[in-house]
Amino acid sequence: MVRLSSRGLKRGWPAWLLAIAWMLLLAWLPWWIDLPLLLAVVAVQLVQPARLHGHDDQLRLALRWGLAGLLLAVYRSLQGHQLALTLSLLAALSGFSLLVLLESWLKHKPVRNRALAASAPEWRELALAPVGPAAEIVELQLPAWTQLDDAVQDNPVGITWHTRHRCRVGGEVYLEHVEPRVSIAPGQRWLVLPITAGRGVVLYDRTRAKQYRLRGWQLYGWHGGEAWLSRGDDRPPLALSHVLGQDQGEE
Repeated sequence: MVRLSSRGLKRGWPAWLLAIAWMLLLAWLPWWIDLPLLLAVVAVQLVQPARLHGHDDQLRLALRWGLAGLLLAVYRSLQGHQLALTLSLLAALSGFSLLVLLESWLKHKPVRNRALAASAPEWRELALAPVGPAAEIVELQLPAWTQLDDAVQDNPVGITWHTRHRCRVGGEVYLEHVEPRVSIAPGQRWLVLPITAGRGVVLYDRTRAKQYRLRGWQLYGWHGGEAWLSRGDDRPPLALSHVLGQDQGEE
């Protein structure tokens, strides 16, 4: 049950009197003057400037009664026409339908704005949020080198020194122009042998039976079973996956 407060009705009498006066004014004015005035009220409701916050009820009241005044002005301008009443009723149906749609949209717009504001992070959160990928500390394991010669024929990775600057991995793969020493990855997937005269390194992938000859690079260390290579003491080391993307030589 809805109860009307007499105090609220008394307090709203000035607004109702102004609305009726507004309707009578628009009914007296030509319709082509009324229409721009009502469109201006609609524009104010859509834009909702900060200085007019809190006056939504007055604007809606002005639009409703102003539409009634516009319809009266239209009916006055059509007097003497056979379809004056029919055209006025059609105009009233269209006008009030648009008014209902406008008020429904304005009613739900604050809800949508609050939902968007609640889902969007505040500027403080954006300012304190980390930028870019998370930092990772890489601790490299220094490479351990095993000397290869004719006296050492058997080892865990199946690599043997064959002839001068040549070794054999398994039964069929030969690595040419390498020094007789090897560094094995912690997971024993990769083998690294220096190229003769210190011109680079040869990396052999035992899983894929694939070798890479990288000139100008030296083994710096191991991390997570992956080789890290460097071009000199004045340059930072890079992971093998990065090096192969920019300097790859395959035999």
